[in-house]
Amino acid sequence: MLLAALLVVWTPVARATGEGPVGAVSGLPIPRFVSLKSDKVNVRAGPNKDQEVRWVYTRVGMPVEVTAEFENWRRIRDWEGAEGWVYHSLLSGKRSAVVVPTLKDELIPLYDSAEATAPVVASLQPGVLTQVKACDGKWCQVSGKGFNGWIVQERLWGAYPNEKVE
Repeated sequence: MLLAALLVVWTPVARATGEGPVGAVSGLPIPRFVSLKSDKVNVRAGPNKDQEVRWVYTRVGMPVEVTAEFENWRRIRDWEGAEGWVYHSLLSGKRSAVVVPTLKDELIPLYDSAEATAPVVASLQPGVLTQVKACDGKWCQVSGKGFNGWIVQERLWGAYPNEKVE
């Protein structure tokens, strides 16, 4: 019953406008994207240290979506759909994203500016981790190891459709 009380309903429009539900503990939007602060993050079956560790993330900066809060614990979901609970101090407000293709093995163009007619500066593979610098609702400026440019926002898991990130 506890977990049922933590579930929230939202729409992409409410999320993009910031009018959706907020966490009772943090006062921040639910859901919201954050990133992993550490290179070792235990994901637990429930919101306390007595719960079993389901798996361990080992990729600092990976984006996750906070879907619920309970005291100092946050229920998260990763870009592959896996869910579990992590302690709040292991999460960062820094925005990151993972490149997602429409088709398997599709390379995603990274542009010099936020225009489809701009020069392509790189082609990114699915699963590439990026740091999100800004999003205008259609395009995001991202960077990573050896690249910097603009990508169509819908090609990222880590920014909601139409969301503006500053």
